[in-house]
Amino acid sequence: MSGHSHWAGIKHKKAVADAKRAGVFTKVARLVTLAAREGGGNPEMNFKLRLAIDQARAVNMPKDNIDRAVKRGTGELKDAARIEETIYEAMAPGNIAMLVKTATDNKNRTVSELKAIFNKTNAKMVPAGSFKHLFKQIGIIYVNTQNKDADELELKAIDAGALDTAFQAEYLQVYTEPKDLKKIKDALEASGAQVDNANIIFHPLDPTEIDADIKMDYKNLLEKLDELDDVQEIYDNL
Repeated sequence: MSGHSHWAGIKHKKAVADAKRAGVFTKVARLVTLAAREGGGNPEMNFKLRLAIDQARAVNMPKDNIDRAVKRGTGELKDAARIEETIYEAMAPGNIAMLVKTATDNKNRTVSELKAIFNKTNAKMVPAGSFKHLFKQIGIIYVNTQNKDADELELKAIDAGALDTAFQAEYLQVYTEPKDLKKIKDALEASGAQVDNANIIFHPLDPTEIDADIKMDYKNLLEKLDELDDVQEIYDNL
């Protein structure tokens, strides 16, 4: 499958510079808070929270920070600003359709920061519903293939019910139906596979291509968006 999430693979950003570490913790903490608010504070009963905590641990977030994020979601921390998740849609250079998922305690600030970046990068925000129909939600699991038989891991994923697989660097990407994500992740881990990340993403139904010049402009846009603490994930139809 083509298409990707630029933030779903939080594990792959572990080498982030120390100056950005606080921003990474902010992003992941909000992910944990949202999951806890949606399904409760017990990761054994709340699979979404379990995934969020896994991502927090992957970037070495201290346990105290994780616990605070969970309590913020369950309402145990009084006077904490409410975190809200919103998906904004945008048209990037080259007519690239984008979905930008945010988690914020101040929507006005988030919209202002997004628009400022779009204005500087020849992109523009579009009305809600303009592009979301161009994507479908699927599950994705990143399985570490270092020191493992990659082909054997792929067979295990297929046997567990995966929709598709793809190799990228030292990872096997396993695509699933959203409802099967937990089942397949658990099956892979039970077989000894090292799962570094798992998530539900928006996958493009009809991927497009752009030329090299536009790719550079788009990369610049992605880097600027990724620097915003409020931005959780970025999806496109490339």
